[in-house]
Parts: sequence; structure tokens; C-alpha cells
Amino acid sequence: MTIQAGDRVPNTKLFKVTPGGTEPVQSEDYFAGRTIALFSVPGAFTPTCSAKHLPGFVEKAAELKAKGIDEIACTAVNDAFVMTAWAKASDVGDSVTMLADGNGDFAKALGLEMDGSGFGLGVRGKRFSAVIADGVVKQLNVEGPGEFKVSTAEYMLESL
Repeated sequence: MTIQAGDRVPNTKLFKVTPGGTEPVQSEDYFAGRTIALFSVPGAFTPTCSAKHLPGFVEKAAELKAKGIDEIACTAVNDAFVMTAWAKASDVGDSVTMLADGNGDFAKALGLEMDGSGFGLGVRGKRFSAVIADGVVKQLNVEGPGEFKVSTAEYMLESL
């Protein structure tokens, strides 16, 4: 079942990219006590993700934070090493926290996994964005296959 607005984020392990390396973090702990703008991409270094999705949230980070977002996080079904390399290559700095979902456990627990086997990607997370306040989904924007409209930083800003 797909998570909905009003639902609590399920508890799974993610790996948070930090300047000192990566550290495991439980999702219930990560999302507790603050408001997070989360966005998910099908894969690091993929065309739309690298050219539009991640850069949009980096560019709009200050505006999102001015509207009450405490932290912006990006998740993908990629390992922590890939997420670290993508953050460096994209010059993310401290504007977006990268959360590796290497086994896809978080995407599956949300009910937002997709089968990208036809493109050689295996099971990945769908493209979406969400506003999560103290572990509860307040806003969820899931893209249709091949679309890039409702999960953008601009759309989220308009919705806050």
C-alpha cells in the first residue's frame, strides 16, 4: 500500500552522507521533531535527476527554508558511495542531505518502488517529493511514469 498524507513514515535504515563519511540512520529518528522536504529520484547521475531535480532543490533551498522547511533531503535506491559522489559532482554542499536507500527498503516500505528492469535499473524508488513534519507525511507528490511536474522544488514552494 502506498503511503498517503497523514501517514507516519515507516521505520527503515538509510545511510546519511556526511562530510566525515556515511552514517546509518533510522528513518523514524531522522524525520522526528522537524519538517523535512524529501524528494526521491530513480537514480543518481541519471539525466533528469542530475540536470533538473537535484539542482532545483539546491537552487531553491533558501526559499524552502524560509517557508518553514528545516532540512531538504534527497533519497535514491543507490549505495552511499554513489550518493556521496553525486553530491560532490553536483556541488550540493550543505543545501541537501543525501540519503542512500541502497537496498530499496525505504522505497518499498513507502509503497513507492518502481521496476526499472526494462532500462537495466532493477527496482528503484519512484520520483516524488514530500513534506514530512515530525515523521508524518503532510504533502505527497508522486510523478507519473516519465513525468517531472509535481515533484519539483518549484511545485513544492507553490504548495507550502
